[in-house]
Amino acid sequence: MTPPHLTDLPIRALTVDDLRHCADLSEDRGWPREDHKWGLLLAAGNGYGVNAPDGQGLAAACVITRYGGTHAEPELAAIGMVLVAGRYARQGMGRRLMTYICDDVLKGIPLTLHATPYGRPLYEELGFETTGRAEMLRGPFQPAGIPGAYGTARVRPARAGDLPRILRLDAEVFGSDRTHLITRLPAFADQLVVAEDGGGNGTLTGYAAAWPNMDTHVIGPLIAHDTGTAQSLITALAQGTDRPLRTDVDVRHEELLAWLKDRGLVSVAFNAVMTRDIPALPGDWTRRWAPLTVAAG
Repeated sequence: MTPPHLTDLPIRALTVDDLRHCADLSEDRGWPREDHKWGLLLAAGNGYGVNAPDGQGLAAACVITRYGGTHAEPELAAIGMVLVAGRYARQGMGRRLMTYICDDVLKGIPLTLHATPYGRPLYEELGFETTGRAEMLRGPFQPAGIPGAYGTARVRPARAGDLPRILRLDAEVFGSDRTHLITRLPAFADQLVVAEDGGGNGTLTGYAAAWPNMDTHVIGPLIAHDTGTAQSLITALAQGTDRPLRTDVDVRHEELLAWLKDRGLVSVAFNAVMTRDIPALPGDWTRRWAPLTVAAG
């Protein structure tokens, strides 16, 4: 019997039991394994993949994260971690998986993703347009001057009672409800901090998390009222780790990017923020500094 062509292999839903195979796939393509991040994405979102015909794990995989509305009809969905095993690359597998996700699973739903220069041509053929840009930075954080002396915000570790306020602020800034993702932060992140108005009224003006990813701590999400508040949140998180930091900052936040580079972080890469069936991401970009992860929009 003739074996099926790669693009005829069935696409199936992934579960948390596929975590090891997803991490293997990342490693196969020269990415970090990122088991911790895969665990979050598979729990908060939905993974799809294709079993490798040679029986060795997955041939391809991706994850989608839905926001707002209902599970069947969300207001927005993000696509991430689109990977094809090296031995099956350039054989139509990635296109097949993305076409299935965009035109079957998420048909008619506004979509977003972060694209590398390598992946962008395929996404453009599938109807995505570049509507933004993010710069990835990485490196040891070198504090300068008085720690946390930026703006007027007061930064402190988040408490359980802060979660409803964090969710309200996040929905306002992100432009859609992502309770199912943000409520996982206390368990997922090593640090979660909030910023309150320095005037004493206790108004929440920002929040940020630092979560472990291989040998770094990733700063994200980073939501802040202004640059000074973003700087204070990052400084507080940096004081709580001896690992290098990594974050992905919207390139329109030029002052924050320059400040991070002055403190030791270096530019690693640029990713295009792409959307389909929506002209731009919803919400308030001026207060949205960095995503939780580019894989979840």
